[in-house]
Amino acid sequence: MLTFLSAITALILGYLFYGKFIERFFGADDNRQTPAIQLEDGVDYIPMPTWRIFTIQFLNIAGLGPIFGAILGAMYGPISYLWIVFGCIFMGASHDYFSGMLSLRNNGASLPEIVGKYLGSSIQNFIRLFTIVLLIFVGVAFVTGPAGLLTDLTGGGLNWWLYGIFAYYLLATLLPINKIIGKIYPLFGLALLLMAFSIAGMLIYNEITGSIALNEISFQDLRNLHTNPSQNILYPMMFIVISCGAISGFHSTQSPMMARCLKKESYGRPVFYGAMVAEGIVAMIWATAAMNFFGNASELNLNIAAGHNPAWIVNEICTTWLGKLGAIFAIIGVIACPITTGDTAFRSARLTIADIFNYNQKSIQSRLLISIPLFAIGFILSQLEFATIWKYLGLSNQILSMVMLWTAAMYLAKEGKNHLPLSIPALFMTGICFTYLLVAPNKNGGLAIDSELGILVGALIALSVYLLFLLKIKDKPLKGILSFVADKSKK
Repeated sequence: MLTFLSAITALILGYLFYGKFIERFFGADDNRQTPAIQLEDGVDYIPMPTWRIFTIQFLNIAGLGPIFGAILGAMYGPISYLWIVFGCIFMGASHDYFSGMLSLRNNGASLPEIVGKYLGSSIQNFIRLFTIVLLIFVGVAFVTGPAGLLTDLTGGGLNWWLYGIFAYYLLATLLPINKIIGKIYPLFGLALLLMAFSIAGMLIYNEITGSIALNEISFQDLRNLHTNPSQNILYPMMFIVISCGAISGFHSTQSPMMARCLKKESYGRPVFYGAMVAEGIVAMIWATAAMNFFGNASELNLNIAAGHNPAWIVNEICTTWLGKLGAIFAIIGVIACPITTGDTAFRSARLTIADIFNYNQKSIQSRLLISIPLFAIGFILSQLEFATIWKYLGLSNQILSMVMLWTAAMYLAKEGKNHLPLSIPALFMTGICFTYLLVAPNKNGGLAIDSELGILVGALIALSVYLLFLLKIKDKPLKGILSFVADKSKK
């Protein structure tokens, strides 16, 4: 129990201390007028209470991510705890805070527009397309999964559930943000937190009564405990599997929506940094529950190898420990929460496209003009296998986080501030992404080369990118040196 309680405590302390440091480092200023006040339009720019924005942001970035990802990450063993805690505090929460606050400082701009401002138009154009594709795939993934589960529960037709969920998506995407999203999502966000805290309570209760013995982290467990380690290499694959709960680029697409609703800049820390820490706590709870419900990481691996998926594990844990209440929580967690993440993904896609073309979204006609083609594409993609869609989301997610971290680091450099709090995480995530591309199995989108070689090449690529970043922020002295060398060579 000491490991579990220490991890939760560390996450809370991370918010209180490192979160405050990041806020001061950024320079949040309540004397600045926020976009919600300056650009209020009654649709996307609407001032809302901070507690409501926090719960919406938490639900938008969480959904199934910190549950399913944490369960799959727990297959690697207790070492996953370290990634959740330290990744969340020093990388994920900082990533979310800067993505939200940079949007706030740029009139609620979407991620590609922020990237373009600090990293240039070439990367901006790539991220525009990349972000829209990712958001559509997230929306599709979070409609096909729940639709399939509803079909199994009711015996109804899959396409009818797809029609119903897509119709809801369209409605939630078109309506002002304070209507469906602002009123219903805080309730689902609170339900997701209540489910996690209930599971945490049962973990502690079962430990006290002796029903289970929570595994404590030890040096001998700080290794890959996955039953198929050759196909599931600890570095980098665990860092891709556990994204929500540690760091997730998808969050940077969601933060601008809430940046358009904040009344003061000081509210950014609880909304952006705080929601990510809350997600880290949820991930820690579910990783611990999954590992200890079956006894240890090895038993968890055996159950998944037997054909059980994370949704089955969530249902087993909830119904066993919480009875009928647990069954309700399981339905909320596995069906309702993914749907609420999917519709905000489509809303973010609409806003991103509108920002690209500088297309005002105040009228319903202008929103329909973007939304209808988006949903048509989404429905076509929903006919693909869920596994096919999901396979590419993990890496895409972390590539986006890498770009956002470099964007924030460049912002700090241009402001004359120390970039290390963001450039070091950016360096790490660059190594993760390129190493994954090199060593991951072909079926997971990688080249499947020798892992030791792949790790070395991935590290060299990451260091090269870091050196290019350092040269970029000192480009004037570099130009001077090159000119001097050129003049000498002519003589």
